[in-house]
Amino acid sequence: MSFIIWVAVLGAVLLTLALTSSYLRWMPVTTSAVCLLLGVGIGPAGLDLLKLPLDEASLWMEHLTEVAVLFSLFVCGLKLRLPLRDKRWRIAFGLAGPVMVLTIIGVCLLLHFGLDLNWGPSLLIGAILAPTDPVLAALVQVNDARDVDSVRFGLSGEAGLNDGVAFPFVILGLLLLHGEGFAAEWPDWVLRSLLWAVPAGLLCGYWMGRGIGRLTLSLRIRNDDSTLSPNDYLALALIALAYVVAESIGGYGFLSVFAAGLGLRQEEVKSTGAHQPPAEHMVQPVVGHQNVEPQQAVHGDTERLEDSQVAAGIMMGDMLAFGGLVERAMEVFLVTLLGVVLVSHWDWRALLVGGVLFCVIRPVCVGLMPWGSLLAGRQRLLIGWFGIRGIGSLFYLFYALNHGLGDSVGALCTDLTLSVVALSILLHGVSTQPILASYERRKNRNGRKKPGHDDRAR
Repeated sequence: MSFIIWVAVLGAVLLTLALTSSYLRWMPVTTSAVCLLLGVGIGPAGLDLLKLPLDEASLWMEHLTEVAVLFSLFVCGLKLRLPLRDKRWRIAFGLAGPVMVLTIIGVCLLLHFGLDLNWGPSLLIGAILAPTDPVLAALVQVNDARDVDSVRFGLSGEAGLNDGVAFPFVILGLLLLHGEGFAAEWPDWVLRSLLWAVPAGLLCGYWMGRGIGRLTLSLRIRNDDSTLSPNDYLALALIALAYVVAESIGGYGFLSVFAAGLGLRQEEVKSTGAHQPPAEHMVQPVVGHQNVEPQQAVHGDTERLEDSQVAAGIMMGDMLAFGGLVERAMEVFLVTLLGVVLVSHWDWRALLVGGVLFCVIRPVCVGLMPWGSLLAGRQRLLIGWFGIRGIGSLFYLFYALNHGLGDSVGALCTDLTLSVVALSILLHGVSTQPILASYERRKNRNGRKKPGHDDRAR
């Protein structure tokens, strides 16, 4: 398939979404679900405009999905403004830790005893499907740094953390599949992949984000160039450096990039004030602010603001806009590609696996956690349902395919993963908007009944 056809089809898909956005936003369906159906329509099962042999494309698909996840994780970290001592972080840690491990175990047991698969493929597929997605779950996550809703904050923190936390279990599944030497490699896996890689990635990224954020704001205030500096360059540099440095010391790059965004946000909080609105809401940069006079470069009354607030507002606004643009573009492209290959890789067993995962394993794992007063019963049900699978699972799939899977196991992992992810996009895509609308209506009603309640679980 020629490059020009790929570009033409992608342009046509983007144009379709742009022209129909005013209609789509009134429909109870997400953009991802629409892109999936468009991919099926232009693939071999439809108009036959695009073909994608995964055995030939697995290497560049691994890197492409990795880039998409990295941008999404960084933006996710930028949006979480609550201090780490806030109790709502316990929700994120609980979901990304115990809940995800229990989910891996549940899917592994289902595949082994329900589908009669060996332990190696069962564990690997369980690890691939366990993490929730930071790319496709935008509607159920924090999209505004002022949002402190427990459900959205917990889901956002989970999506930011569990892509990295799932990685050691993918490695464990690959070790189990390879068989020989597993007993000897087990202690090394515990030491390197769990005890070192997870905290190393988090700490490395967090302090890089804080350090680079502090240095950047200091230089821009000192040189009076807050409106002139290219913040998209800074975002790209921080993503790349956080990932590379973490990987070079044996940490997980995914966790590092998420933590870098989180650390950068904490520097914004420090410069702006914890009790002030986010800086990007006080100072909103205009499009093309690097090419106009400084006094015309921002919206808002900057005369009453500190220089640090102005600099932080411009930096955060640019980064969020740039990261969001890349995130949306990658979502459209990758989900459309999933639709292109879906029919040829569809596995009917995904109905069983996806149904049990979405409706039993995930809700039960969430319900088993001792949340106490952190989450009400309805909030637990919402979090249990909104375990959306997506681009992160695709990355782990292609990573596994490029690291020694045999043909039969590779085909099994590919078919089940693609089918379950597509099923998640459709089911969650159709249900997300009406469920969230009902949740917001109920929360608003309760807020009017209890005017002193502000959802601050401190």
